[in-house]
Amino acid sequence: MAQQHDFFDDIIDISKGLGALKDPFGGITDSLMGVATSETPTWNPADYKEKPRANTIPCLACKYEKSSCRACQDVCPVNAIEIEDGGIDIKDSCRKCGLCAAVCPTEAFVSPRIQPKKLYEKIAGAAAAHETAYVTCTRALKRLPRENEVLLACVGDVPAEVWFSVMVDYPNVSVYLPLDICTHCRNAGGEEILGEAIATAEEWSGWSMGLEVEPRDLVCHKRREYERKEFMDNIVRTTGLAVSKLNPATAAVASVSQRLKEHSNRISDLDRMLSVACGTNQQKRRRILMQRRQLVLTALQQHPELAENLAVRTPTCDYALCTMCGECVRQCPVHACDLVGAGRFKVEAQYCIGCGLCTEVCPNHALSLEEHDAAALVVPDPEAEKKAADAKRAHEEAERTKAEAKKKLNHALDQIEKLAG
Repeated sequence: MAQQHDFFDDIIDISKGLGALKDPFGGITDSLMGVATSETPTWNPADYKEKPRANTIPCLACKYEKSSCRACQDVCPVNAIEIEDGGIDIKDSCRKCGLCAAVCPTEAFVSPRIQPKKLYEKIAGAAAAHETAYVTCTRALKRLPRENEVLLACVGDVPAEVWFSVMVDYPNVSVYLPLDICTHCRNAGGEEILGEAIATAEEWSGWSMGLEVEPRDLVCHKRREYERKEFMDNIVRTTGLAVSKLNPATAAVASVSQRLKEHSNRISDLDRMLSVACGTNQQKRRRILMQRRQLVLTALQQHPELAENLAVRTPTCDYALCTMCGECVRQCPVHACDLVGAGRFKVEAQYCIGCGLCTEVCPNHALSLEEHDAAALVVPDPEAEKKAADAKRAHEEAERTKAEAKKKLNHALDQIEKLAG
């Protein structure tokens, strides 16, 4: 349903028009007087790229030289990654495409610009404030991005977990990728990675991602409710008036920063709950919750019904073959594996990323990965359950009181009717 246009919207539209009339000759005057004007940003694709740093500690190939994982090397378009002697070397020939960070299952490649949580915040920030947000690459856009355009070195830099989390919270996100733009791109594999990631996220979320291929179809319209919120906030800052009291509807509209903060708080609450429940293993080593897994778990906390759409892999143990050597526990990059009780194997599904290293290092091949839905990933929240139980009891008590009051009223009416007769 379209939002009703009211008096405040008229004022906003008028203020936009007046903005250009405040000093119509200012630019000309400055030029004639030789006054330096502010520098106009210039288009430079290098501003949106950065060389990733390698962290050897979680790297599967560094932890176990016989590991089959070489995802980073397979995807690198210029063979700039070398792994040997337990270390990772990124050569100067690196194209800064970021694909190695996108495909690494243990997030061993650190690139602040495209960290999963940062990616989510960029896309969510654009989608929350605008009618449509676009994710694209420097090669496709070839100009400075607008407020609702998230520009990356390569569209393949967004993992499936980030797409899933974004699609669950913001269905107004599209990808801008002109036809054949990837055909002659040196970032070989970026388009394929994008397709696989989006297909996975669509399967998980039950939602379809939009796609734009024509530059003329890109629009930048700020959401009216956020224009109203910004306008009201500006008046509050300027005049000190509590304008929201004049229009209660604006008081209920959360700003972009507020929505992102709420999402960040949900992640923090999730970390807290997991830390209390199973934050350390039997060897007192703190488990590691990957950023991608944080985003997935946070989305599932809000929409547990989607768990049946997700297929996750966790190790299971054949106890007839297990010798309780503990090699799986020592090598697990996130410390999700454990030996509990009398030495029985256990894995914490919320932390396990399904990398399969435990199955590779097991000397007796007692472990194997099995696929199942993500129901086990939904973290019970005792506080939320208590609130729900309290609300249910309060509702039942109210209904009981209402029924008793109705019964007493009917009895009183019967008595009055008898007296009247």
